[in-house]
Amino acid sequence: MTGAAQTGSSTPRDLYEVLGVDRTATPADLKKAYRARAQQYHPDKCPGDKSSEDKFKEAANAYQILSDTENRATYDRYGIDGLRRGGGGPGARGPGSGPSYRGFENVEDIFSAFGDLFGDFFSGRNRGHAAQGLDLRVELSLTFREAIWGVRKDVEITRAVGCSTCRSSGARGGKSEPCRNCQGRGQVMHPQGFFVVQTTCPQCAGAGKTIKDPCPDCHGRGVRPETSELTIAVPAGIDGGQTLRISGKGETPPGDLYVVVHVATDDRFNRDGSDVCSEVPVSFFEAALGGEVEIDTLDDGCEGTTLLELRPGTQSGDEIVRRGQGVPRVGEHGRGDHLVRFLIDVPKKLTAKQEKLLREIAGEFSVDRPRRKTTKR
Repeated sequence: MTGAAQTGSSTPRDLYEVLGVDRTATPADLKKAYRARAQQYHPDKCPGDKSSEDKFKEAANAYQILSDTENRATYDRYGIDGLRRGGGGPGARGPGSGPSYRGFENVEDIFSAFGDLFGDFFSGRNRGHAAQGLDLRVELSLTFREAIWGVRKDVEITRAVGCSTCRSSGARGGKSEPCRNCQGRGQVMHPQGFFVVQTTCPQCAGAGKTIKDPCPDCHGRGVRPETSELTIAVPAGIDGGQTLRISGKGETPPGDLYVVVHVATDDRFNRDGSDVCSEVPVSFFEAALGGEVEIDTLDDGCEGTTLLELRPGTQSGDEIVRRGQGVPRVGEHGRGDHLVRFLIDVPKKLTAKQEKLLREIAGEFSVDRPRRKTTKR
């Protein structure tokens, strides 16, 4: 891609519009705006999305021009054509009339140019920084009890580790040679008008070295697959869908391991974050007369029980809140609450004796029901 920032259109967009700033923006404003767009359209966040990649390049090209005082002044006065003609404006001639600006043509050029500006933001691709390995992801299934009270689980992972045979060099005996194309720097310089652009060396892909005799164990890659068992410490109170990050347990050079947690349900408890709810059926007579009711609790590995006092005249749906008897809060002190909801259990079938007794009891109560209005036809 050459010229000003563009997204596939033959007419370039205004550079200030590309970054979302006005023409009075300070250098700090430009840097902040560019960083925001670079994060939004970063190739690692939008893999395979050509439109996002174009916008990523467009923002980089806009920032490259506007962050340079001289280029910005030329652009403000003459537009992008002024930069293409060497800063002399329309119709310029002479030594400065050749092309003085050319945009980034690939993403790696952007990483090379702005890597140091953004530190670790560019996923370890920066010049002068160690490369970031690939992150790994595993799924971990837990029982309800394990999620509530925590557990240590062993998981098997296969990841790329440094080859011990060649000491991660990829070359037999660990012997490699400096790349002749870049003299071992990993970067090459390209003159473009009045500018010199530094890009990743295409010969060695930025490694700065070449391998003539590949290692027989890793076939020149410097890493090999290794399957190992890793013990994961699952904290008490973790919920389904949450992710544990294990630093440095991804691919070599160290990426991270992300453990996605799945939790089985329990028929006795309905969980809502750090709170749980139990629905306890009680008979009509228990609800009417009151008394003690035994309920299940989360204590003793979710196998505990306790007695609750049932008030006389309890209605279906009445609740008791057991403060601090819910799920442990991850990374915090204390627990959530345990809400106990009582439901009146009405029998569907009665024996003849039971029906007779209930009718006798019912006769002791006066039940007034509103009469239905009838409509004359």
